[in-house]
Amino acid sequence: MRVIKNIKNKIFKKTMFRNIVILASGTMFAQAIIFATMPLITRLFGPEAIGQLGTFTAIAEIIIPIAALTYPIAIVLPKRETEALDIANLSVFISLIMSVISIVLISILKIFDAFEDINLTLYLILIPLVILGAACLQIIEQWMIRNKEFSLSAKAAVYHSILMNGGKVGLGFINPIAGGLITIQSANSGSKALIMYLLSKKKIKFNLRINSENAKNILNVAKQHNDFPKYRSPQMLLNAMSQSIPVLLLMSFVGPVAVGYYTIARTALNAPIQLLGKSIGDVFYPRITEAYHKGEDMYGLIKKATLVLAVIGLVPFGIIIFFGPAIFELVFGEGWNVAGTYASWLSLWLFFLFINNPAVRSLPVLKAQKFHLNFTIISLITRISGMLIGFLLFNNEIVAIAIFSITGAVLNIFLIIVTLNISRKSRS
Repeated sequence: MRVIKNIKNKIFKKTMFRNIVILASGTMFAQAIIFATMPLITRLFGPEAIGQLGTFTAIAEIIIPIAALTYPIAIVLPKRETEALDIANLSVFISLIMSVISIVLISILKIFDAFEDINLTLYLILIPLVILGAACLQIIEQWMIRNKEFSLSAKAAVYHSILMNGGKVGLGFINPIAGGLITIQSANSGSKALIMYLLSKKKIKFNLRINSENAKNILNVAKQHNDFPKYRSPQMLLNAMSQSIPVLLLMSFVGPVAVGYYTIARTALNAPIQLLGKSIGDVFYPRITEAYHKGEDMYGLIKKATLVLAVIGLVPFGIIIFFGPAIFELVFGEGWNVAGTYASWLSLWLFFLFINNPAVRSLPVLKAQKFHLNFTIISLITRISGMLIGFLLFNNEIVAIAIFSITGAVLNIFLIIVTLNISRKSRS
């Protein structure tokens, strides 16, 4: 017993490991709630309603990463807390401007009936609220990562999952329509931001007064971290597009039922990515920043974290690759085996997306955001072209998803190798 206790103490003395376990535990409970409620939601609403939700989510996910031009990600980087608070204030002002711009754009699109074919016009008025909620969540998340409030972040993930998925199930019993699902989804980021803020012990103190001193500080941090709007923001926009475009293409070439299958496949496969990939990424980001400030071996840290994720991801993604259709039909009900076929192919891409988290988190610290942007542009063009080949030449959505996934896998391997090389050069 003493030996086991000693091993346990040694492991948990390692702060990074302990923080990963704490975050992953919270995410695990949150994902367990999603999995527990998902079979109910699929049976209550059906593929078409979930397909409309998937289309709205795809549009929102394209906009969300640029809600504050990615400045919130820079909150972790400065040594001084006052500078981090200035970045938070800057992020709030930018998100307010982006919300106003979105209202104008949606009004113009509505005049020209641009979204008439996808039956979502009514719900697009929720987009400005989605932008504000997303920006608030990004700010609070990064603030809590900076202050290493990982246990509170884990609690927030569980409470948020209960609130959102309980709401969907409750709505399904009362009035199972797509509009209700979309309305609940639009409050997703804002509600999580509020829960995290209420739980945080070191609450962020915004200073939104408009005076010369505040304006000067905000402009200084905006200039100092301008690589985020210059490179990271368009990179995240393009990355979101590359992940949402399958949904929009499936809607155009096949229909809402195929989008419903795709949405369920992505939601299910997102579990290990959220459970460990994001947890390790959130803990790894301040650690690699600290390593940079102290001149430590960044190459070794990135390589080790990537290999750990690869070993962990082999089992869940491998099972879905070989047994996806049977598992999905068993879990979600008759007819959902098609979603399992989608998931089998998507697992190939998502495995490498899962293990590239340490590399992606390191790029801002390595001052390599320009490379990341260029990589994303090439990735977007390549993957969309591959999917279009599947639709236009083979007239088959499974082939389209397969080409999309294989291309994504190869590109993510390339990203990891290049990031390791950059970190190796930075060491020398």
